[in-house]
Amino acid sequence: MASDTLLVSGGRVLRPDSDVVEADVLVDREDGRIVEIGPDLATDRDADETLDASGGIVMPGLVNAHTHAAMTLLRGYADDKPLDAWLREDIWPAEAELTAEDVRAGTELGLVEMIRSGTTTFADMYFHVPEVVAAVDEAGMRARVGHGVVTVGKDEEAARADVRESLDVAREYDGAADGRIRTAVMPHSLTTVDEPLLREAVAEAHADGIPVHTHANETRDEVEPIVAERSERPLAYADDVGLLSEADFLAHGVHVDETEIDLLAEREAAVVHCPASNMKLASGIAPVQDLLDAGVTVALGTDGAASNNDLDLFDELRDAAMLGKLGADDASAVPAEAAVTMATRGGAEALSLPGGRVEVGAAADLAVVDFDAPHLAPAHDPVSHLAYAVRGSDVRHTICDGQVLMRDREILTLDEDEVVETARRRAVDLVARAE
Repeated sequence: MASDTLLVSGGRVLRPDSDVVEADVLVDREDGRIVEIGPDLATDRDADETLDASGGIVMPGLVNAHTHAAMTLLRGYADDKPLDAWLREDIWPAEAELTAEDVRAGTELGLVEMIRSGTTTFADMYFHVPEVVAAVDEAGMRARVGHGVVTVGKDEEAARADVRESLDVAREYDGAADGRIRTAVMPHSLTTVDEPLLREAVAEAHADGIPVHTHANETRDEVEPIVAERSERPLAYADDVGLLSEADFLAHGVHVDETEIDLLAEREAAVVHCPASNMKLASGIAPVQDLLDAGVTVALGTDGAASNNDLDLFDELRDAAMLGKLGADDASAVPAEAAVTMATRGGAEALSLPGGRVEVGAAADLAVVDFDAPHLAPAHDPVSHLAYAVRGSDVRHTICDGQVLMRDREILTLDEDEVVETARRRAVDLVARAE
Protein backbone atom coordinates (compact mmCIF):
# COMPACT_ATOMS: atom_id res chain seq x y z
CA MET A 1 0.00 0.00 0.00
CA ALA A 2 1.15 3.55 -0.65
CA SER A 3 3.10 5.18 2.19
CA ASP A 4 0.97 8.35 2.42
CA THR A 5 -2.67 7.77 1.64
CA LEU A 6 -6.01 9.51 1.54
CA LEU A 7 -9.22 7.48 1.69
CA VAL A 8 -12.49 8.92 0.37
CA SER A 9 -15.02 6.58 1.91
CA GLY A 10 -18.72 5.90 2.27
CA GLY A 11 -19.95 7.39 -0.98
CA ARG A 12 -20.78 6.39 -4.51
CA VAL A 13 -18.35 6.81 -7.41
CA LEU A 14 -19.05 8.16 -10.89
CA ARG A 15 -17.14 5.81 -13.18
CA PRO A 16 -15.80 6.76 -16.64
CA ASP A 17 -18.68 4.84 -18.26
CA SER A 18 -21.12 7.09 -16.30
CA ASP A 19 -22.28 4.27 -14.05
CA VAL A 20 -22.53 5.20 -10.37
CA VAL A 21 -21.43 2.51 -7.92
CA GLU A 22 -20.93 2.28 -4.18
CA ALA A 23 -17.18 2.39 -3.61
CA ASP A 24 -14.35 3.99 -1.69
CA VAL A 25 -11.39 5.67 -3.38
CA LEU A 26 -7.83 5.26 -2.10
CA VAL A 27 -5.31 7.91 -3.14
CA ASP A 28 -1.52 7.97 -2.97
CA ARG A 29 -0.85 11.53 -1.86
CA GLU A 30 2.83 11.36 -2.77
CA ASP A 31 2.26 10.90 -6.49
CA GLY A 32 -1.30 12.27 -6.59
CA ARG A 33 -2.80 9.15 -8.15
CA ILE A 34 -5.77 6.91 -7.45
CA VAL A 35 -4.42 3.51 -6.37
CA GLU A 36 -7.59 1.56 -5.57
CA ILE A 37 -11.36 1.79 -5.97
CA GLY A 38 -13.66 -0.67 -4.28
CA PRO A 39 -16.30 -1.30 -1.63
CA ASP A 40 -15.49 -1.13 2.08
CA LEU A 41 -11.82 -0.20 1.71
CA ALA A 42 -12.00 1.47 5.13
CA THR A 43 -12.27 -1.94 6.82
CA ASP A 44 -8.79 -3.09 5.79
CA ARG A 45 -6.95 0.06 4.70
CA ASP A 46 -5.23 2.15 7.36
CA ALA A 47 -5.17 5.49 5.52
CA ASP A 48 -3.32 8.53 6.81
CA GLU A 49 -6.36 10.75 6.18
CA THR A 50 -10.01 9.96 5.56
CA LEU A 51 -12.72 12.06 3.96
CA ASP A 52 -16.34 11.15 4.59
CA ALA A 53 -18.32 10.91 1.36
CA SER A 54 -21.44 9.40 2.94
CA GLY A 55 -24.55 10.42 1.03
CA GLY A 56 -22.43 11.88 -1.74
CA ILE A 57 -21.06 11.23 -5.21
CA VAL A 58 -17.30 11.09 -5.79
CA MET A 59 -16.74 12.47 -9.27
CA PRO A 60 -13.84 13.88 -11.26
CA GLY A 61 -12.92 17.43 -10.33
CA LEU A 62 -14.49 19.84 -12.79
CA VAL A 63 -12.36 21.43 -15.52
CA ASN A 64 -13.01 25.08 -16.38
CA ALA A 65 -11.32 25.06 -19.77
CA HIS A 66 -11.60 28.78 -20.53
CA THR A 67 -11.65 31.68 -18.11
CA HIS A 68 -9.97 34.90 -17.11
CA ALA A 69 -9.88 34.38 -13.36
CA ALA A 70 -8.80 37.87 -12.30
CA MET A 71 -11.86 39.35 -14.00
CA THR A 72 -13.70 38.58 -10.77
CA LEU A 73 -12.69 42.17 -9.93
CA LEU A 74 -15.01 43.32 -12.73
CA ARG A 75 -17.97 41.13 -11.81
CA GLY A 76 -21.11 43.20 -12.45
CA TYR A 77 -19.07 46.21 -13.58
CA ALA A 78 -20.43 46.38 -17.13
CA ASP A 79 -23.52 44.39 -18.05
CA ASP A 80 -26.14 44.18 -20.79
CA LYS A 81 -23.97 45.13 -23.74
CA PRO A 82 -22.85 43.27 -26.87
CA LEU A 83 -19.31 41.92 -26.88
CA ASP A 84 -17.51 44.55 -28.96
CA ALA A 85 -18.97 47.55 -27.12
CA TRP A 86 -18.52 45.82 -23.76
CA LEU A 87 -14.83 45.23 -24.47
CA ARG A 88 -13.95 48.58 -25.99
CA GLU A 89 -16.04 50.86 -23.80
CA ASP A 90 -15.69 49.18 -20.42
CA ILE A 91 -13.43 46.16 -20.05
CA TRP A 92 -10.31 47.14 -21.97
CA PRO A 93 -10.13 50.63 -20.34
CA ALA A 94 -10.45 49.01 -16.90
CA GLU A 95 -7.87 46.35 -17.71
CA ALA A 96 -5.43 49.05 -18.80
CA GLU A 97 -5.36 50.11 -15.13
CA LEU A 98 -4.66 46.64 -13.73
CA THR A 99 -1.61 46.16 -11.54
CA ALA A 100 0.11 42.90 -10.72
CA GLU A 101 -1.37 43.11 -7.23
CA ASP A 102 -4.86 43.50 -8.71
CA VAL A 103 -4.40 40.38 -10.81
CA ARG A 104 -3.17 38.38 -7.82
CA ALA A 105 -6.17 39.48 -5.75
CA GLY A 106 -8.71 38.82 -8.50
CA THR A 107 -7.17 35.45 -9.33
CA GLU A 108 -7.24 34.32 -5.71
CA LEU A 109 -10.90 35.28 -5.49
CA GLY A 110 -11.57 33.23 -8.60
CA LEU A 111 -9.69 30.24 -7.20
CA VAL A 112 -11.69 30.34 -3.98
CA GLU A 113 -14.90 30.36 -5.99
CA MET A 114 -13.76 27.49 -8.20
CA ILE A 115 -12.51 25.32 -5.32
CA ARG A 116 -15.79 25.88 -3.50
CA SER A 117 -17.74 24.61 -6.51
CA GLY A 118 -15.62 21.53 -7.22
CA THR A 119 -13.32 22.81 -9.97
CA THR A 120 -9.79 21.46 -9.72
CA THR A 121 -8.38 22.51 -13.10
CA PHE A 122 -8.74 25.57 -15.30
CA ALA A 123 -7.25 27.40 -18.29
CA ASP A 124 -6.52 31.08 -17.80
CA MET A 125 -5.80 33.73 -20.43
CA TYR A 126 -4.80 37.00 -18.83
CA PHE A 127 -2.01 39.38 -17.86
CA HIS A 128 0.65 39.46 -15.12
CA VAL A 129 0.93 35.70 -15.47
CA PRO A 130 3.59 35.32 -12.73
CA GLU A 131 0.95 36.43 -10.22
CA VAL A 132 -1.51 33.88 -11.62
CA VAL A 133 1.14 31.18 -11.29
CA ALA A 134 1.87 32.13 -7.69
CA ALA A 135 -1.82 32.06 -6.80
CA VAL A 136 -2.38 28.66 -8.42
CA ASP A 137 0.68 27.26 -6.66
CA GLU A 138 -0.57 28.42 -3.26
CA ALA A 139 -4.14 27.24 -3.87
CA GLY A 140 -3.02 23.76 -4.94
CA MET A 141 -5.01 23.71 -8.18
CA ARG A 142 -4.02 22.56 -11.64
CA ALA A 143 -3.97 25.01 -14.57
CA ARG A 144 -2.85 25.81 -18.08
CA VAL A 145 -1.99 29.51 -18.15
CA GLY A 146 -0.85 32.06 -20.69
CA HIS A 147 -0.43 35.74 -21.45
CA GLY A 148 -3.19 37.10 -23.68
CA VAL A 149 -1.90 38.94 -26.76
CA VAL A 150 -3.67 41.87 -28.41
CA THR A 151 -1.73 43.70 -31.12
CA VAL A 152 -4.42 45.87 -32.77
CA GLY A 153 -3.98 49.54 -31.98
CA LYS A 154 -0.30 49.10 -31.00
CA ASP A 155 2.80 50.18 -32.84
CA GLU A 156 5.16 47.54 -34.21
CA GLU A 157 7.46 47.57 -31.21
CA ALA A 158 4.70 47.26 -28.64
CA ALA A 159 2.87 44.59 -30.63
CA ARG A 160 6.00 42.49 -31.02
CA ALA A 161 6.78 42.88 -27.32
CA ASP A 162 3.31 41.56 -26.46
CA VAL A 163 3.87 38.44 -28.57
CA ARG A 164 7.33 37.99 -27.07
CA GLU A 165 5.90 38.17 -23.56
CA SER A 166 3.41 35.40 -24.30
CA LEU A 167 6.17 33.17 -25.67
CA ASP A 168 8.59 33.94 -22.83
CA VAL A 169 5.97 33.35 -20.13
CA ALA A 170 4.95 30.05 -21.71
CA ARG A 171 8.55 28.83 -21.74
CA GLU A 172 9.44 30.04 -18.25
CA TYR A 173 6.47 28.74 -16.26
CA ASP A 174 5.72 25.44 -17.95
CA GLY A 175 5.97 22.77 -15.25
CA ALA A 176 5.70 25.20 -12.32
CA ALA A 177 3.99 24.25 -9.05
CA ASP A 178 5.51 20.75 -9.10
CA GLY A 179 4.11 20.18 -12.58
CA ARG A 180 0.54 21.26 -11.83
CA ILE A 181 0.96 24.32 -14.05
CA ARG A 182 1.38 24.01 -17.79
CA THR A 183 1.33 26.85 -20.26
CA ALA A 184 0.10 27.93 -23.67
CA VAL A 185 0.68 30.81 -26.03
CA MET A 186 -2.55 32.78 -26.09
CA PRO A 187 -3.29 35.24 -28.92
CA HIS A 188 -6.58 36.86 -27.97
CA SER A 189 -8.41 36.19 -31.24
CA LEU A 190 -8.08 35.94 -35.00
CA THR A 191 -9.18 39.58 -35.38
CA THR A 192 -7.15 41.20 -32.57
CA VAL A 193 -3.70 39.88 -33.53
CA ASP A 194 -2.10 40.90 -36.82
CA GLU A 195 -1.45 38.01 -39.21
CA PRO A 196 2.39 38.19 -39.42
CA LEU A 197 2.73 38.21 -35.63
CA LEU A 198 0.08 35.51 -35.26
CA ARG A 199 1.99 33.26 -37.67
CA GLU A 200 5.21 33.94 -35.79
CA ALA A 201 3.71 33.18 -32.39
CA VAL A 202 2.04 29.95 -33.52
CA ALA A 203 5.16 28.69 -35.28
CA GLU A 204 7.44 29.38 -32.30
CA ALA A 205 4.99 27.86 -29.84
CA HIS A 206 4.58 24.66 -31.79
CA ALA A 207 8.32 24.39 -32.38
CA ASP A 208 8.70 24.24 -28.60
CA GLY A 209 5.78 21.84 -28.14
CA ILE A 210 3.59 24.55 -26.58
CA PRO A 211 -0.14 24.57 -27.42
CA VAL A 212 -1.99 27.67 -28.59
CA HIS A 213 -5.29 28.91 -27.18
CA THR A 214 -7.44 31.66 -28.70
CA HIS A 215 -10.99 32.95 -28.99
CA ALA A 216 -12.56 32.01 -32.32
CA ASN A 217 -15.93 32.41 -34.05
CA GLU A 218 -17.46 33.94 -30.93
CA THR A 219 -19.71 36.46 -32.70
CA ARG A 220 -20.81 37.21 -36.23
CA ASP A 221 -18.80 40.43 -36.00
CA GLU A 222 -15.68 38.27 -35.69
CA VAL A 223 -16.62 36.01 -38.57
CA GLU A 224 -17.85 38.44 -41.20
CA PRO A 225 -14.70 40.63 -41.52
CA ILE A 226 -12.54 37.57 -42.09
CA VAL A 227 -14.90 36.18 -44.70
CA ALA A 228 -15.14 39.59 -46.42
CA GLU A 229 -11.37 40.17 -46.44
CA ARG A 230 -10.13 36.65 -47.17
CA SER A 231 -13.07 34.90 -48.84
CA GLU A 232 -12.62 32.04 -46.40
CA ARG A 233 -14.05 31.01 -43.06
CA PRO A 234 -12.19 31.98 -39.87
CA LEU A 235 -11.11 28.44 -39.04
CA ALA A 236 -9.75 27.97 -42.54
CA TYR A 237 -7.63 31.05 -41.84
CA ALA A 238 -6.70 29.63 -38.43
CA ASP A 239 -5.66 26.39 -40.09
CA ASP A 240 -3.59 28.30 -42.63
CA VAL A 241 -1.58 29.96 -39.85
CA GLY A 242 -1.11 26.59 -38.17
CA LEU A 243 -3.49 27.15 -35.28
CA LEU A 244 -5.46 23.91 -35.38
CA SER A 245 -3.02 21.29 -34.14
CA GLU A 246 -4.33 18.51 -31.89
CA ALA A 247 -2.88 20.27 -28.83
CA ASP A 248 -4.59 23.61 -29.60
CA PHE A 249 -7.95 24.60 -28.15
CA LEU A 250 -10.39 27.34 -29.15
CA ALA A 251 -12.84 29.20 -26.97
CA HIS A 252 -16.49 29.65 -27.99
CA GLY A 253 -16.86 28.28 -31.53
CA VAL A 254 -20.38 29.71 -31.68
CA HIS A 255 -20.57 30.55 -35.38
CA VAL A 256 -18.91 27.55 -37.03
CA ASP A 257 -20.32 26.03 -40.17
CA GLU A 258 -20.23 22.42 -41.34
CA THR A 259 -16.89 22.80 -43.13
CA GLU A 260 -15.30 24.23 -39.98
CA ILE A 261 -16.71 21.46 -37.80
CA ASP A 262 -15.24 18.90 -40.19
CA LEU A 263 -11.91 20.74 -40.11
CA LEU A 264 -11.85 20.74 -36.31
CA ALA A 265 -12.55 17.02 -36.27
CA GLU A 266 -9.87 16.32 -38.86
CA ARG A 267 -7.22 18.39 -37.06
CA GLU A 268 -8.32 17.13 -33.59
CA ALA A 269 -8.39 20.65 -32.16
CA ALA A 270 -10.74 21.12 -29.19
CA VAL A 271 -13.52 23.65 -28.62
CA VAL A 272 -14.40 25.15 -25.24
CA HIS A 273 -18.09 25.93 -25.01
CA CYS A 274 -19.01 28.92 -22.80
CA PRO A 275 -22.83 28.96 -22.85
CA ALA A 276 -23.52 31.51 -20.09
CA SER A 277 -21.17 34.12 -21.52
CA ASN A 278 -22.50 33.46 -25.01
CA MET A 279 -26.06 34.02 -23.81
CA LYS A 280 -25.31 37.12 -21.75
CA LEU A 281 -23.43 38.83 -24.59
CA ALA A 282 -26.00 37.61 -27.14
CA SER A 283 -23.19 35.98 -29.08
CA GLY A 284 -25.34 33.08 -30.21
CA ILE A 285 -25.84 29.35 -29.65
CA ALA A 286 -22.95 27.04 -30.47
CA PRO A 287 -23.84 23.86 -32.42
CA VAL A 288 -22.58 21.61 -29.63
CA GLN A 289 -24.39 18.44 -30.66
CA ASP A 290 -23.06 18.81 -34.21
CA LEU A 291 -19.53 19.18 -32.81
CA LEU A 292 -19.97 16.10 -30.64
CA ASP A 293 -21.46 14.09 -33.51
CA ALA A 294 -18.43 14.97 -35.64
CA GLY A 295 -16.07 13.68 -32.95
CA VAL A 296 -14.74 17.07 -31.85
CA THR A 297 -13.54 17.24 -28.25
CA VAL A 298 -15.82 19.74 -26.51
CA ALA A 299 -15.02 21.18 -23.08
CA LEU A 300 -16.80 23.71 -20.88
CA GLY A 301 -15.65 27.10 -19.67
CA THR A 302 -17.19 29.89 -17.67
CA ASP A 303 -15.31 32.68 -19.46
CA GLY A 304 -14.56 35.54 -17.04
CA ALA A 305 -16.82 36.55 -14.17
CA ALA A 306 -17.40 39.89 -15.90
CA SER A 307 -19.43 38.16 -18.60
CA ASN A 308 -21.02 35.27 -16.73
CA ASN A 309 -21.12 36.41 -13.74
CA ASP A 310 -19.80 33.48 -11.72
CA LEU A 311 -17.27 30.69 -11.98
CA ASP A 312 -19.56 27.85 -10.89
CA LEU A 313 -19.05 25.20 -13.58
CA PHE A 314 -22.15 23.29 -12.45
CA ASP A 315 -24.16 26.31 -13.64
CA GLU A 316 -22.30 26.10 -16.94
CA LEU A 317 -22.94 22.38 -17.19
CA ARG A 318 -26.68 22.88 -16.82
CA ASP A 319 -26.67 25.78 -19.30
CA ALA A 320 -24.79 23.66 -21.82
CA ALA A 321 -27.31 20.85 -21.66
CA MET A 322 -30.31 23.19 -21.81
CA LEU A 323 -28.99 25.50 -24.51
CA GLY A 324 -27.77 22.56 -26.58
CA LYS A 325 -31.33 21.30 -26.84
CA LEU A 326 -32.64 24.71 -27.83
CA GLY A 327 -29.95 25.18 -30.46
CA ALA A 328 -30.56 21.77 -31.99
CA ASP A 329 -34.36 22.04 -31.62
CA ASP A 330 -34.12 18.57 -30.11
CA ALA A 331 -34.79 17.65 -26.49
CA SER A 332 -32.43 14.69 -26.79
CA ALA A 333 -29.43 16.83 -27.80
CA VAL A 334 -26.54 17.29 -25.35
CA PRO A 335 -27.92 14.79 -22.82
CA ALA A 336 -26.90 14.80 -19.17
CA GLU A 337 -24.12 12.26 -19.62
CA ALA A 338 -22.55 14.25 -22.46
CA ALA A 339 -22.70 17.49 -20.49
CA VAL A 340 -21.02 15.93 -17.45
CA THR A 341 -18.34 14.47 -19.70
CA MET A 342 -17.70 17.89 -21.25
CA ALA A 343 -17.17 19.35 -17.77
CA THR A 344 -14.72 16.62 -16.73
CA ARG A 345 -12.96 14.34 -19.20
CA GLY A 346 -13.61 16.66 -22.14
CA GLY A 347 -11.93 19.53 -20.33
CA ALA A 348 -8.92 17.47 -19.29
CA GLU A 349 -8.47 16.23 -22.86
CA ALA A 350 -8.89 19.71 -24.36
CA LEU A 351 -6.20 21.10 -22.05
CA SER A 352 -3.97 18.01 -22.37
CA LEU A 353 -3.87 17.81 -18.57
CA PRO A 354 -4.40 14.94 -16.11
CA GLY A 355 -7.78 14.36 -14.51
CA GLY A 356 -11.31 13.94 -15.73
CA ARG A 357 -11.74 10.29 -14.68
CA VAL A 358 -12.18 8.36 -11.46
CA GLU A 359 -10.22 5.19 -12.18
CA VAL A 360 -7.11 3.45 -10.88
CA GLY A 361 -3.97 5.20 -12.12
CA ALA A 362 -5.77 8.47 -12.88
CA ALA A 363 -4.86 11.76 -11.28
CA ALA A 364 -6.57 12.18 -7.91
CA ASP A 365 -8.50 15.31 -8.92
CA LEU A 366 -11.87 14.78 -7.26
CA ALA A 367 -15.00 16.54 -6.07
CA VAL A 368 -17.40 15.04 -3.55
CA VAL A 369 -20.94 16.27 -4.16
CA ASP A 370 -23.36 16.11 -1.23
CA PHE A 371 -26.69 14.60 -2.34
CA ASP A 372 -28.52 15.26 0.93
CA ALA A 373 -30.05 18.62 -0.08
CA PRO A 374 -33.81 18.80 -0.79
CA HIS A 375 -33.28 19.86 -4.40
CA LEU A 376 -31.46 16.57 -5.03
CA ALA A 377 -34.21 14.30 -3.75
CA PRO A 378 -35.27 11.83 -4.92
CA ALA A 379 -32.15 10.65 -6.77
CA HIS A 380 -33.67 8.56 -9.55
CA ASP A 381 -30.65 9.27 -11.76
CA PRO A 382 -27.51 10.74 -10.14
CA VAL A 383 -26.00 11.72 -13.50
CA SER A 384 -29.16 13.64 -14.37
CA HIS A 385 -28.86 15.49 -11.07
CA LEU A 386 -25.21 16.34 -11.76
CA ALA A 387 -26.28 17.94 -15.04
CA TYR A 388 -29.57 19.57 -14.12
CA ALA A 389 -29.88 20.02 -10.36
CA VAL A 390 -26.53 20.16 -8.56
CA ARG A 391 -25.18 23.56 -7.54
CA GLY A 392 -21.63 24.48 -6.71
CA SER A 393 -22.65 24.91 -3.09
CA ASP A 394 -23.43 21.18 -2.95
CA VAL A 395 -19.71 20.33 -3.13
CA ARG A 396 -18.47 19.01 0.22
CA HIS A 397 -14.79 18.21 -0.50
CA THR A 398 -12.39 19.22 -3.31
CA ILE A 399 -9.15 17.34 -3.99
CA CYS A 400 -6.42 18.09 -6.54
CA ASP A 401 -3.29 16.05 -7.18
CA GLY A 402 -4.12 14.01 -4.09
CA GLN A 403 -4.20 17.03 -1.79
CA VAL A 404 -7.34 18.19 0.00
CA LEU A 405 -8.11 21.77 -1.03
CA MET A 406 -11.50 21.93 0.70
CA ARG A 407 -12.72 19.70 3.50
CA ASP A 408 -16.32 19.90 4.72
CA ARG A 409 -16.72 23.16 2.79
CA GLU A 410 -13.71 24.78 4.49
CA ILE A 411 -10.96 25.85 2.10
CA LEU A 412 -7.59 24.76 3.48
CA THR A 413 -5.09 26.32 1.10
CA LEU A 414 -6.21 29.96 1.01
CA ASP A 415 -7.54 32.33 3.69
CA GLU A 416 -11.00 32.85 2.22
CA ASP A 417 -12.00 35.84 4.35
CA GLU A 418 -8.77 37.68 3.59
CA VAL A 419 -8.99 36.86 -0.11
CA VAL A 420 -12.54 38.23 -0.37
CA GLU A 421 -11.77 41.41 1.55
CA THR A 422 -8.61 42.14 -0.46
CA ALA A 423 -10.44 41.59 -3.74
CA ARG A 424 -13.28 43.89 -2.72
CA ARG A 425 -10.87 46.68 -1.81
CA ARG A 426 -8.81 46.34 -4.98
CA ALA A 427 -11.91 46.21 -7.19
CA VAL A 428 -13.13 49.54 -5.80
CA ASP A 429 -9.72 51.13 -6.37
CA LEU A 430 -9.46 49.69 -9.90
CA VAL A 431 -12.84 51.06 -10.97
CA ALA A 432 -12.01 54.46 -9.47
CA ARG A 433 -8.82 54.63 -11.55
CA ALA A 434 -10.60 53.47 -14.70
CA GLU A 435 -13.38 56.03 -14.40
